[in-house]
Amino acid sequence: MGVFDKAKQQAEQLAGQAKEALGKATGNDEMKRAGQRDQVEGKAKEAGQDIKDRAAGAVDDVKDRLRDDDK
Repeated sequence: MGVFDKAKQQAEQLAGQAKEALGKATGNDEMKRAGQRDQVEGKAKEAGQDIKDRAAGAVDDVKDRLRDDDK
């Protein structure tokens, strides 16, 4: 995962936490839910990128093994 992508997703989660806290403090249920939604979206994007990165790493490992077998 790129550093920029990870920072962006974590910032989305932090913004969600702030919205949720503000919603709780002001009694604004809509803002509270929006904050919770932002947190879930950020976590889902981060998890998706982690899976993508692991898959790319696995493909690279297989390619390396195949190259080593050809030698």
